[in-house]
Amino acid sequence: MSRIELAKYRLDRAKEILIESKDSLKKGYYKLSTNRSYYAMFSATKALLALKELDSSRHSGVISLFNRYIIKTGLFPKELSKLLPKAKDIREDADYGDFVEISKLDAENQLKSAEKFVNQATKTMSEMIAGKY
Repeated sequence: MSRIELAKYRLDRAKEILIESKDSLKKGYYKLSTNRSYYAMFSATKALLALKELDSSRHSGVISLFNRYIIKTGLFPKELSKLLPKAKDIREDADYGDFVEISKLDAENQLKSAEKFVNQATKTMSEMIAGKY
């Protein structure tokens, strides 16, 4: 599988996960929705890294590589990149924290952030594949 095929697969998966987040939100599963929103962003991040033939087995490693090779090189807007670590923190609280409440508004905001992030990743990927970067 080529790096472009892998990147496209991961981006398609990110879009599927966004749908899972929306479905969970509609059903009132706010913690699950925040989880899926984060993983949509994470999969989109891994898609961009695939184009650079970079990966890590740890979430923190993926975020570090993303910052170093995608953000610092100007491929992805810095202000949007900040959504990823915030989403990771919310996801970890929702998944592992005791007595953590995630409101409908929290889940909606997380989903909106994920949609912005994945949309930008789609644009960035197209530009990277076209050789603009």
